[in-house]
Amino acid sequence: MNKVILIGRLARDPEMRTTASGMNVTRFTLAVSRPFQDQNGERGADFINCVAWRRQAENIAKYCVKGSQVAVEGRIQTGSYDAQDGTKRYTTDIICDNCTFLGTKNSDNGYTSQSNNNYNETIPSMPTSDISEDPFKDFGEEIALSDDDLPF
Repeated sequence: MNKVILIGRLARDPEMRTTASGMNVTRFTLAVSRPFQDQNGERGADFINCVAWRRQAENIAKYCVKGSQVAVEGRIQTGSYDAQDGTKRYTTDIICDNCTFLGTKNSDNGYTSQSNNNYNETIPSMPTSDISEDPFKDFGEEIALSDDDLPF
């Protein structure tokens, strides 16, 4: 099984490109904190290359900037290519199946991102409901069931 789940912050702004066939692809680097401290009491981080495709690539490029916190679910993909200097280079990327935006470094309420035009764009938080109100009050009449009605 090849499954990866990461939570981290973007180490740089994501870069979106379009392939020759018209498909969008966004590359970004995710800084993921290590769960332990070094001898100086500092936590290190791993910088992991991630790739998203199609609509997800568009959303990451549009709403995420350096410092945005995201959760990524995907798989590891390795590859290699010949560099211009004649050496063989090896790559390891996370291919994103699902990416959840968790917020930016300075955000307290909702998700705030900075676009390429250097102005802030705010996406409102999900509406919340009052839990003291019965959500099923207008659902219909009550149905009484006995243990004989249940199939198990």
